[in-house]
Amino acid sequence: MSIFDILNLLGGLCLFLFGMTLMGQALERSAGNKLKMLLGRMTTNRFAGLLTGIGVTAIIQSSSATTVMVVGFVNSGLMTLKQSIHVIMGANIGTTVTAWILSLAGISSENTILTLLKPTSFTPILALIGIVFYMMSKSTKRKNTGVILLGFTTLMFGMETMSDAVSGLRDIPEFQEMFLAFTNPVLGVLIGAILTAIIQSSSASVGILQTLANTGAVTYGAAVPILIGQHIGTCITAMLSAAGTNKNAKRAALVHLCFNIIGGAIWLTVFCIIKTAFAPVLLSQSASMAGIAAFHSVISVASTAILLPFSGILEKLVCRLIPDSHLPEKTNELDERLIESPALALNQCKQTLDKMAVTAIDILNKSITCVLKYDEKFAETIRKEEDRTDHFEDIISTYLLKLTSRQLNEEESIKATEYMKLVGDYERIADHAVNILESAEEMKQKNIVFTDQAAAEYQKICNAILGILNLSYLAFAKEDFHAARITEPLEEVIDTLRNRFRTRHVLRMQKGECSVEAGFVWSDLLINLERVADHCSNISGCVLDTLDNNMNIHESQRFRYSDEDFKQAYKSYEYKYLS
Repeated sequence: MSIFDILNLLGGLCLFLFGMTLMGQALERSAGNKLKMLLGRMTTNRFAGLLTGIGVTAIIQSSSATTVMVVGFVNSGLMTLKQSIHVIMGANIGTTVTAWILSLAGISSENTILTLLKPTSFTPILALIGIVFYMMSKSTKRKNTGVILLGFTTLMFGMETMSDAVSGLRDIPEFQEMFLAFTNPVLGVLIGAILTAIIQSSSASVGILQTLANTGAVTYGAAVPILIGQHIGTCITAMLSAAGTNKNAKRAALVHLCFNIIGGAIWLTVFCIIKTAFAPVLLSQSASMAGIAAFHSVISVASTAILLPFSGILEKLVCRLIPDSHLPEKTNELDERLIESPALALNQCKQTLDKMAVTAIDILNKSITCVLKYDEKFAETIRKEEDRTDHFEDIISTYLLKLTSRQLNEEESIKATEYMKLVGDYERIADHAVNILESAEEMKQKNIVFTDQAAAEYQKICNAILGILNLSYLAFAKEDFHAARITEPLEEVIDTLRNRFRTRHVLRMQKGECSVEAGFVWSDLLINLERVADHCSNISGCVLDTLDNNMNIHESQRFRYSDEDFKQAYKSYEYKYLS
């Protein structure tokens, strides 16, 4: 083997790993909504979790990526430890799909149909389609499809280059002797585990093993222990991702390791018994690429079949290895591990933003109550929860900024922009709740009391505010586009109420029915309530603009004034609040 063969081997390996990474990332971007749907259906049913793990891993072609996502979900409280166990088991089966795809490179036949299945026959066509999609299409979806095809082509070209580079090794005695040494099962397991841990991908390490098998020097007796070791080595990615997480997330990563170690120990024992007691001829035969893929699948499926009924015991084991502490543990609202999967990261963002919205609406409701009936406990809660909304604003905005620095598709980019705007609106609603509370405290300190008429007017405009808060929340949380469309007419009615009630209060002051100080407080209350309505209008407008793929809220709202829904809703609110 010359120096040029070594360089070709290194170059092929680099192309192979790069192609696999490129294809996996593009698959993950393209399948973002599918991932969200699959993981959103997570239940405590072990078979549902198992199928979810298989499906997600088959889509993104990486058990490590799936396990890292699972660790992130457990860390953020979106998935329980028990649910994660079944998904992780499924991921070990889903990752075997890659080996079967790579085994197509080992097809050798004069049959035209079989030859067409060999990647070297169709990858040039895929490369041509991929580069056309990537360079000439403006659609993000087509660009991602182009990257998937180019990544697959690069992967297969790298594998072919490696195969050509190592083809001469079959005639080198030292190379054959090296693989004879790997027939020692323990050494084979160690080599497989170390190689996979270094490149952090069992699919890639299995692909390398399949390439070496093409030389004819790798027997099944050497390949099987290496495959067992590769299952263990792939756990390194999840273990590294668990650094800095809470205990349950660490346990989820440990489940992955324990599952593969126990499964590996079982099959290594079975392998040694069969090898010693029966010495089958198959173990001394040269391994084929398809044969390695088959053993890879058998090990994964059989390990899962054996350990799936004992998932509860596995859960208890990791809980024993990582025991609970007496100190309360903080759950991270947003986990940066999910940034690699934008659809999942956005889903996590929405759930956190929902908590922020509920908090802001709750404290506004409490502050409105405090004006006519001051409550010290409410006041304390309002200030405490307003600080919490500031915290939400900080973490969500920072998270979204990191997310938007990644390559997002058009839908994900629009959603990220929507959430960034909504964060600001809900934070301002919480601020106005504090402003209203300060007006209530001023009334208490100065012993200001509204007249019966003013109190009735205040109650009417507050009812309208609570109505618009509910509509805008439904628009955001449930993506209720009807609620979003009828928010703006209510905001117009609230503007009219503000102007009408301000004028009436001026007339009351002129008649001496209320004090100037009460007038100032009344004016501040109307300003804050009207601005809350403005933010609610912004929230619903943002939801509608996301539907229209247009984030210019004020421009799009101008066109809605002629909408029939707007006119009907305005008449209904006019009758309810202005009559």
